[in-house]
Amino acid sequence: MAEAYVYDAVRTPRGRGKKDGSLHEVPAVRLGAKVLEAIRDRNGLDTGTVDDIIFGCVDPVGEAGSVIPRAAAFEAGYDTKAPGMQISRFCASGLDAINFGAAKIAQGADEIVIAGGVESMSRVGMGASGGAWFMDPSVGLPGWFVPQGISADLIATKYGFSRDDVDAYAVESQKRAANAWGEGRFKNSVISIKDQNGLTILDHDEHMRPSTDMQSLAALNPSFVMPGEMGGFDAVAVQKHPEVEEVNHVHHAGNSSGIVDGAAAVLLGSKKAGKSLDLKPRARIRAFANIGSEPVLMLTGPVDVTEKLLKRARMKLSDIDLFELNEAFASVVLRYMQAFDISHDRINVNGGAIAMGHPLGATGAMIFGTVLDELERRDLNTALVTLCIGAGMGTATIIERV
Repeated sequence: MAEAYVYDAVRTPRGRGKKDGSLHEVPAVRLGAKVLEAIRDRNGLDTGTVDDIIFGCVDPVGEAGSVIPRAAAFEAGYDTKAPGMQISRFCASGLDAINFGAAKIAQGADEIVIAGGVESMSRVGMGASGGAWFMDPSVGLPGWFVPQGISADLIATKYGFSRDDVDAYAVESQKRAANAWGEGRFKNSVISIKDQNGLTILDHDEHMRPSTDMQSLAALNPSFVMPGEMGGFDAVAVQKHPEVEEVNHVHHAGNSSGIVDGAAAVLLGSKKAGKSLDLKPRARIRAFANIGSEPVLMLTGPVDVTEKLLKRARMKLSDIDLFELNEAFASVVLRYMQAFDISHDRINVNGGAIAMGHPLGATGAMIFGTVLDELERRDLNTALVTLCIGAGMGTATIIERV
């Protein structure tokens, strides 16, 4: 089987996912086109050589529907021979797009693939595509449906994380993100979004709140008390996990991932294709895996899939230099570090979605590029990228510098 190499990774800044956010005026298809343009222009890429463009998009409806990477390729001026496909595995969609592209290259079906994701959460609201999991009782009941915030609070309760613990993690995420931006750690990957007149609309992650401290977070009320107690979802959680007498609600907007707009793209290819196009590989995809996890805890999938992936790759935790885990909620990362006894100086070293936001379909590709940049900056070799996923799943990928 051929190996899949990583030749480049880019992303847009993350814009606040509200009507007053800087990227609200930019449709998802245009965000996708911007990263496709950057991949082409940075690498002198003949787009006629692109075998596929695979984008994650969690809510592919309305203006974000109808195979958005194909539409984005039209807008970016790509050769019409470059096809497109959109996929969704909820929050891991962008990472799974990369894994899917890598598999096609490894199989020999493709030579050059651009993979990534896009989400305009200010224009297409979260959950706009609906779904039987949370709308059809015949599915939700056997699937033990609860909202993700209830799962995050259940994880905190079950594994002993207090309100101070999750708030302290959030404060550190903000500090790390601000420090990373201050030191220019994202400059190689983040592209500016400009309007038709060439004026910059956004050139930084605007969701960040560097002044966040424990006192400001303490003033926020927990977000999931009402659906938990009045909506009956706490009772579902306790019925499934009777070892927990009651759910301690500790999460709120300040220690959960931010709603934002953004897009990302990763250039993948075989070794042969890279040579023919005079591209220098930055890393290779060593292994990847997916798994289903317990649906009420829901967000512990990263623990389960990491165990599966390390076994499959015949690697140990000590073989991984850096970990990048999407900060959907603070308790997700705290549980991951607890489960594997990972020190905080090896995981999410530049902050994460609590500070910078989580553009659902794009996040997996964004954090993939972030950790690749950081491996190079620190002159390290291996990283594991993983995300929790709605309905109880996990996706993980190991990359290795070359």
